Amino acid sequence: MADVTTIAAEAREGTGTGAARAARRAGKVPGVLYGGKDGATHVSFAAEDIQREVKRRGFLQHLYDVKVDGKTVRALPRDVQFHPVTDQPIHVDFQRITGHSRIRVLVGVQFINEGASPGIKRGGVLNAVRREIEVTCPADAIPESIVVDLTGLDIGASVHISHISLPEGVRPTILDRDFTVATVAPPTVQAVEPTPGAAAAAEGEGEGEGAEAKPAAEAGDAKKPAAEAKKPADSKK
Repeated sequence: MADVTTIAAEAREGTGTGAARAARRAGKVPGVLYGGKDGATHVSFAAEDIQREVKRRGFLQHLYDVKVDGKTVRALPRDVQFHPVTDQPIHVDFQRITGHSRIRVLVGVQFINEGASPGIKRGGVLNAVRREIEVTCPADAIPESIVVDLTGLDIGASVHISHISLPEGVRPTILDRDFTVATVAPPTVQAVEPTPGAAAAAEGEGEGEGAEAKPAAEAGDAKKPAAEAKKPADSKK
């Protein structure tokens, strides 16, 4: 049975932007309960309650008992809107859930035992192709994470969805291919820095070439006035 948290709400009269703004001015976060046989119910939550819950890891995969005017509704958060400046939640949607519902949800991937991977030990890099996997599962059995064990993986190895043991009743929504979840890539090649001795030798060679070239240039400069001195004599001819 999935862990369920109780959160209080109150029915909200009116719909639209004006009613939502009024709720926010009163220190509330407006929201909607939808799904099931009942129509959409407009509600509002205490701002501090929603702020606390959205900070929880896996908020959108966590079940809640929403208490509205004495009635408890099992629901799953489906969307949160945040203020563009303050980054505070300003609206939240909950979907009603029944005991036998199967739902579609994104579940985070957790990688374990990196130290037991020969490839990573030899400098390989874990390439997480998917940080989340969309699955279908019973509404009351949403997994907290999908665990990927890296034990024994060498450089060039791949982990596919078929290699992962999913909890009972949990199935990936992608069924037409055995998609990749992670790989162990070869180590990144880094440029070798020259040693101080090699750098000094290269610098010395550069100075030697400059020293040889300089007298040639000076010799050319010395000949230049002689050539200029001949010019008037040639012009008299």
